[in-house]
Amino acid sequence: MSNLHFQKGKIRARIVFVIGFYCCAAIMLSITSYGIFISAGEYTKTRKIVIGEVLANTEFPFRGFAKLVTYLMIVSVLCWYCVTKVAGEKVTAIPKLVKSFLLLIVLAVAVIALYEFVYNFIIWSSLITESVVRGVLNLDRLNVPYPNREVPWNLVFATKMTLAAFLIASHAFYVISKSDKGQK
Repeated sequence: MSNLHFQKGKIRARIVFVIGFYCCAAIMLSITSYGIFISAGEYTKTRKIVIGEVLANTEFPFRGFAKLVTYLMIVSVLCWYCVTKVAGEKVTAIPKLVKSFLLLIVLAVAVIALYEFVYNFIIWSSLITESVVRGVLNLDRLNVPYPNREVPWNLVFATKMTLAAFLIASHAFYVISKSDKGQK
């Protein structure tokens, strides 16, 4: 009887993670589509674009609430977590050689994402300080013309999304490493 109860609990938990995945994926798709649509409209008018600025400046569901970029960061991480809870055990079936390559790749992604997060955060902090000294403070409109001068990146967007990338890559490294413990 307890084994049957355990199996029902496991199935219910799996359903929660599948629903969570689809909800997060739908939110990610909605936010991204909105950002692309509004950015494309602005680009046709001004011939300029700042990557992520629309998401960093749009508050939802009402003014004074969280920015869309914050929701995107959160649902990206939650979506990844749901994927690993639903299909994480399948990683054990991957051959050790392939896992080794995957570990190297996700480690490289984690290191790059961590570097970019720290870089963006330091630049953002510096520009905030500069704007405070000048007497003007608008945290959400600060951007950096990197890696391309023609297409700058909004620093709120860049900082939050590289943090999400770091968290996802670090968790992927953990999941793959943990799955390797069971294999010899």
